[in-house]
Amino acid sequence: MSREKQRLKKKMIFAAVCAAILVIIAVFSGVIAPNDPYATNATLIRKPPSAEFIFGTDNMGRCVFSRVLIGARTTIAATFFLVAISFVIGTLIGMLCGYYGGVVDDILMRFADLMLAFPQMVVAIAVAGMLGGGLFGALLALGVTAWTSFARLARSHTLSIKNEPYITVARLSGKKGAYIILHHILPNIVEPVLVNALTQIGTTMIGISGLSFLGLGVVAPQAEWGSMISEGRAYIQIAPWTVLFPAAATVITIIVFNYLGDVVMEYKNE
Repeated sequence: MSREKQRLKKKMIFAAVCAAILVIIAVFSGVIAPNDPYATNATLIRKPPSAEFIFGTDNMGRCVFSRVLIGARTTIAATFFLVAISFVIGTLIGMLCGYYGGVVDDILMRFADLMLAFPQMVVAIAVAGMLGGGLFGALLALGVTAWTSFARLARSHTLSIKNEPYITVARLSGKKGAYIILHHILPNIVEPVLVNALTQIGTTMIGISGLSFLGLGVVAPQAEWGSMISEGRAYIQIAPWTVLFPAAATVITIIVFNYLGDVVMEYKNE
C-alpha cells in the first residue's frame, strides 16, 4: 500500500468514526437529552446558556440542548431514509435501463434529464408547497429528483459491463435478465453507487433542513434543526443561541458526512 493510500485510509477511518459518533448520538438522543425537549416553561423563556441549560432556552422556555439532540434524530434519520430509498430506486431503474435499453430507457432517462435541468431545491419547494409541508411531504419533494443521480450512474456502469464475456456466458446459459442483473451486474456496480450515496448525504440534509426552515418540512413543535433555526431567527438579536446551536449542529454534521464521502471517493480512485 502506497504512502498516499495509507494517509487516505487514516482520514477515512477518522471521518467514519466522527460520522458513527453523530449517528450514535442521534440514536440515543432520547436517553442523552437532560430535559424534555417539548416541555414549555414561561419562567424560563430565552434564558442564556448556563450550567442547567448549557445551550440556553428558546422563546417557549424549552431546553435548546435537548431539542438539538432530538433534532439530530429527526434530521439524520430522515436523511438516511431518503438517501437509502433514492439509492434503491435509482440503482434499480439505472440497471434496468442500461441492460434492456429501448423505449423505457429513452423515456426514463429523458425524464431524469428534465429533473436535472432544474435546481433540486426549486423543484422541492414547488412540490412541497403543493403537498402542504410536513416531513413526508419534504421527503417526497426531495425524492422527486434525488433518484436521478443514482439512476444515471448505475445505467452508465451497466452499459459498460453488460457485454462483458461473463455476462454473455450467463445469458447463453439460459439465465434470465433479472438473475443476471441481481447476481452479476449489481455486485459490480454497487461500490461506485454507494460512494455516490455517501456524497449525497450532506446535500440531502441541507435540503431537508432548508425546507423545514421555509416552513415546508418538519413543523413545530417537532424538533428539527431547520425548523429550530426558523423559530429562533425572530429573536436572534436577544437570544442568538436559539439559532447558533442548531445551525452549528447542522454545519458540523454536513461537513463530517461530506468529508467522509470525499475521502472515500479519493481512496477508491487512488
